[in-house]
Amino acid sequence: MAMIALKAPDIEVRVVDMNAVRIAAWNSATLPIYEPGLDEIVRQTRGKNLHFSTDVHGAIAAADIIFVAVNTPTKTYGVGAGRAADLRFIESVARTIAAHANGPKIIVEKSTIPVRTAETIKDILAANSRGYAFEVLSNPEFLAEGTAMADLQAPDRVLIGGERTPGGQAALQKLVDVYAHWVPRDRIITTNLWSSELSKLVANAFLAQRISSINSVSALCEVTGADVDEVANAIGRDSRIGPKFLKASVGFGGSCFQKDILNLVYLCEHYGLPEVAAYWESVVKMNDWQKHRFAGRIVRSLFNTVADKKIAVLGFAFKKDTNDTRESAAIAVCRDLLAEQARVVVYDPKVPAAEIREDVLGKGREEPRLTVATSAYEAAQGAHAIAVVTEWDEFKHLDYARLFASMQQPASIFDGRNILDLAKLRQIGFRASGVGK
Repeated sequence: MAMIALKAPDIEVRVVDMNAVRIAAWNSATLPIYEPGLDEIVRQTRGKNLHFSTDVHGAIAAADIIFVAVNTPTKTYGVGAGRAADLRFIESVARTIAAHANGPKIIVEKSTIPVRTAETIKDILAANSRGYAFEVLSNPEFLAEGTAMADLQAPDRVLIGGERTPGGQAALQKLVDVYAHWVPRDRIITTNLWSSELSKLVANAFLAQRISSINSVSALCEVTGADVDEVANAIGRDSRIGPKFLKASVGFGGSCFQKDILNLVYLCEHYGLPEVAAYWESVVKMNDWQKHRFAGRIVRSLFNTVADKKIAVLGFAFKKDTNDTRESAAIAVCRDLLAEQARVVVYDPKVPAAEIREDVLGKGREEPRLTVATSAYEAAQGAHAIAVVTEWDEFKHLDYARLFASMQQPASIFDGRNILDLAKLRQIGFRASGVGK
């Protein structure tokens, strides 16, 4: 919404939420999420044509186009638990729109949702519309956290799906016109509603599949003496494969990949395609295995025990340049090390200490063996090993000789993101290893 406000100054954009604390944060000097470049754009547009408010009902009444961007987490209960998307918030928004709309509206799905969710929205709107006409469009988001503003500024593509009816196509064109303020028309793809909804799930599934594939190969590299980065470079030069998303690591995280694949698995099971469901579920299983394998390697390398040993975990966000920790590999690594009775000290430059503790331990729980440091040097003081779990740029430029001198000997370092020069670390004296190396 901030990018639309920036690129289309003639359009008034209202971001609304019932959570007053969240809206207050968006109106403050410190935004509630960290994303490079976002702060500057919000400052440029806020109070002009970008407004943050709790007046949900007023915004619905005033809007021509309503973007639905609520959370769609994986269900934790009932039918489809652990796989299906929980659509309670989508349904709640649809009912709220129907109750407060004062004329025809275009409803745009931005949340990641299972295919044919638009039917749910349309059914609710039609049953409560008081005669108003509504059109539902699908406009999934393909930006990546950490590079979101650049992705929005110059997207690979903008995907918009609408019904093949005169009303649906007219609504679709109105949304095309919004993006056409800055996106070349040949990058705006229009499809039917169901193709657009499914494309988001499939895109994330394919990207996650590539990561799980190279991570599976990393295990083979470690036992054969091959280097996974060299293998990835060799196969990535094949134009049919390409180099992107072939970086071996401790495992993928974030709010989308696992949730969307599990959603796809549930859809396949629902429509009687168990073989297809099993195929995609294996991508998630491989990712979980890679996280546990990384922690297990630390234990084995430290003489098969980390009990009462201090392990410094550098990085907790699921990737660099974001403070998002959802499904972060660091959570699994910390839990596995704590289960082995290790003393775990975490440092992340953007994730608050309270969030780290809650993600690892659960709300309201305490564990004295888990602590949070304010710097990498503090975390490594007296540690037996360092585990790099997030690829923050600052970790590439640490004084590793200083870190080594402050640690228990022999000192080990486990690079879960393959961002460090292992040869130089070994010259310093570290027992250094990477993923697939």
